Amino acid sequence: MNDLPLRFFIALAMSCLIGLERETSGMKQGRRVALGVRTYSIVGMLGFGCAWLQSAGNPWALPTGMLGVTTLAVMGYIAKMKDGRMGWTSEVAVLLTYVVGALSLMGVLWAPMALGVVGAFLLSEKADIEQYVMRLDQAEFLAVLKFLLVTLVILQALPNTPYTDFQINPRKVWWIVVLVSTVGFIGYFLQKKFGSKHGLWLSGILGGMVSSTAVSIAVGRIAQRAPERGSNALQASLFASCVMYFRVLALIWFIRKDYAQQLLWPMLLLALPGLIMAFLVKPSVENPVGRETVPAAQNPFEVRPALLFATLFVALSAATVLVRTYYGNAGLLSLAAFMGVTDIDPFILSLAQQPGTLEKLNIAAILLAILSNTLVKGVYFGSLVKDERRAAFTRYGIWAALHVPFVLLAAS
Repeated sequence: MNDLPLRFFIALAMSCLIGLERETSGMKQGRRVALGVRTYSIVGMLGFGCAWLQSAGNPWALPTGMLGVTTLAVMGYIAKMKDGRMGWTSEVAVLLTYVVGALSLMGVLWAPMALGVVGAFLLSEKADIEQYVMRLDQAEFLAVLKFLLVTLVILQALPNTPYTDFQINPRKVWWIVVLVSTVGFIGYFLQKKFGSKHGLWLSGILGGMVSSTAVSIAVGRIAQRAPERGSNALQASLFASCVMYFRVLALIWFIRKDYAQQLLWPMLLLALPGLIMAFLVKPSVENPVGRETVPAAQNPFEVRPALLFATLFVALSAATVLVRTYYGNAGLLSLAAFMGVTDIDPFILSLAQQPGTLEKLNIAAILLAILSNTLVKGVYFGSLVKDERRAAFTRYGIWAALHVPFVLLAAS
């Protein structure tokens, strides 16, 4: 292997990282640790060496090494129990370190690096994870389990074949639903965990991963009840709208990479003005931590919203085909402008998943839907506030106008 030194370095670095976390964790708790940086580094190199022997023709090298490390881990746990301490975390971390060392030689390089970094992160976040589990809403947890169960069953059962003249692929439709729900759940989780700690601006950013339109309405209502927070609310709305560009781009990338490549620079350039305008807003209330924040959206892993999204997606997929067939390009662009009033995700993704070669008109329709949605968010927010109404209409109006050249260029 030409990259053998690099692989050895990765094995050593990831092992040291895990060992460093274990040793610093023990020191913070005021106890002496039996397994520290040196031990974990040696275990990682042992895994690397056993994998080397295995590749050289010794089929028992890796299993024997794993058996030896497991035996030492069990002996360490027994000794720990005699001191009245419980927990398998360090022992399991030793086994993980052995696997990381072996994978550094045998597998793709991202696997040991991912295991090492994620493993060290989970070990270091013990307190935060325990606190989150204690605060976990049982209903939300059951909703996630139900959705995952339904997903695993339905996704495998659905046929992977286009049906009707609209080319509706049931498995692809449900896969898109799962993708959108997953992205939304990440934003939902982060918003619940961090949003209330840092005020409206962060709530807006995290809420934008779920729905920037919903965030604009929510912060508008907050400003309506507390006019002194109008600037904070406007800033949160602008931040949420900026995140929308990256969310849409990421979703399209999973479905049609060629569309995502076409949209990359337009989306980045269109997000930039909103970002600048958000930073130029001077918050009216300094450090609004602990004040009213954007309420978390509905759990995206609920089955009912997922089925509603699937229904909208199929309906809009059929509608775009019908409109283009009977009303031509002008009809499709008119539909795109109208869809900006509501949630644009189903419409945009229905355009992106349609089979065929890359069409400039589809790109123009996507950008036009975003233009319309940007303008509508300004209207929604401005209609709810008084002091910041002019600022909202001005900023969102300018932002929407900047979309026009991109739409015209894409349609030409």
